[in-house]
Amino acid sequence: MDSPGGRLFAAICLMATLVGVIVLFVLLADVLRSGWGWLSIDFITGLPSILPEEAGIYPALIGSIYLIILTAFFTLPIGVGTAIYLEEYAKDGKIKKIIEINISNLAGVPSIVYGLLGLALFVRALQMGSSLIAGALTLTLLILPIVIVSSQEALKSVPNSLRRASYGLGATKWETIRNVVLPKALPGIMTGTILSLSRAVGETAPLIMIGAATSMFTTPDGLFSQFSALPLQIYGWIQEPVAAFQNEIAAAGIILLLALLLTMNSIAVYIRNRYER
Repeated sequence: MDSPGGRLFAAICLMATLVGVIVLFVLLADVLRSGWGWLSIDFITGLPSILPEEAGIYPALIGSIYLIILTAFFTLPIGVGTAIYLEEYAKDGKIKKIIEINISNLAGVPSIVYGLLGLALFVRALQMGSSLIAGALTLTLLILPIVIVSSQEALKSVPNSLRRASYGLGATKWETIRNVVLPKALPGIMTGTILSLSRAVGETAPLIMIGAATSMFTTPDGLFSQFSALPLQIYGWIQEPVAAFQNEIAAAGIILLLALLLTMNSIAVYIRNRYER
């Protein structure tokens, strides 16, 4: 580290970090400057309008909340169940290795590919249309590999000595998983899941591909209802010819989306700290 090469490498790493931080702060400052003045209760609880001063985001906000609840409902049991099977029950071998490699590769697939898959499978093959449940299932496909991988890592972090101690006391494999492994791995599992859901709530491409509306005047009233979401509403405003929609109104929507993401990330941090004690 004290050698010239080490100091040069540290300086390059510091510059790379500063570039990212500065760009992030510039973008945040620009969004806050443009959209802060448009944030109000009327904007949050209002309906979309062709007039900038009357534009609201309520249907898209409720659509995003419904979407994320449904996505969590589908993702959590499938993702955690798969991770438990691979870590606790599946025997080491080529098949397990192939499955794990494919899951890891799927985590890096662009989101628009999952949108195409959702369009072909849920919208057309299963005839769900551009509904709320089709959107939730498409986002489930998107984040499922990430949830599986993060849950596997959380399960791996549980010391084997705890498992052996449980078996030594006469517990079965399922009792050991339920009473020893899962409670210890829960902070990591929940943190990975909530952060994955945070990614899902900000995705636009998969929802555009399945034909979700960019603007709705009503909130979803069932699983097969049409819906909109915050990223789609923001995308719709940017397409408007009026400059106020492209700049100030879209920026206000971005602030609201950031607030939702920060809230979810704060919940993840709280859960991790709460159960790591």
